Amino acid sequence: MIPARQQAARTPGPLGGPYHGWADFLERWSAGEPVDDTGLPALTPTDFPEDTWQRLGARIREALQQRLQAWADALVAAVNAADDEFAAGRALAQARTGLHRIRALAGHPQLPADLREKLTAIIDEQTRRAQQDLERELERRASREHDQQAVDARRRTLRDNPLTAVITATPPADPGGWSYDPADGPRRRIVPG
Repeated sequence: MIPARQQAARTPGPLGGPYHGWADFLERWSAGEPVDDTGLPALTPTDFPEDTWQRLGARIREALQQRLQAWADALVAAVNAADDEFAAGRALAQARTGLHRIRALAGHPQLPADLREKLTAIIDEQTRRAQQDLERELERRASREHDQQAVDARRRTLRDNPLTAVITATPPADPGGWSYDPADGPRRRIVPG
């Protein structure tokens, strides 16, 4: 059993103030832990000394970057491991789920509007770059590959399942467990006995 003091420290909210609530959440979220963001307090720059606000902003950006890097690493591994276009399409669809979660933090309603806009713009630019990187890598592969049909099939998969769709799409409701964020780590399977 977790002592009450430690449990309270793990729950975002008024204990420890807004800075500590967000700092704890960001640390856990960036590590891929399942955390609930509904209790996060609103952040207003004028509520903090300037240097504290700068530190909190840096923590938010670092958490987003860490999660985005884990997402990108998982995406590359999943696409490279895909044996067929169905598996590649599934990897791209699951990657969009992860991007929706990252964008949700960047645009969190408890962040000031100007910060939300800046962070979302950064995530959107990284998303465009990830899509371009996948397409560039495919073009490099096309110059070395003898099987043009396989390259053309992958090109269709990339274009039919663009990562950039998250920029204009409404985030999906809870997908009911069939989809996951590849950056969250391996899921546990329960096999009936």
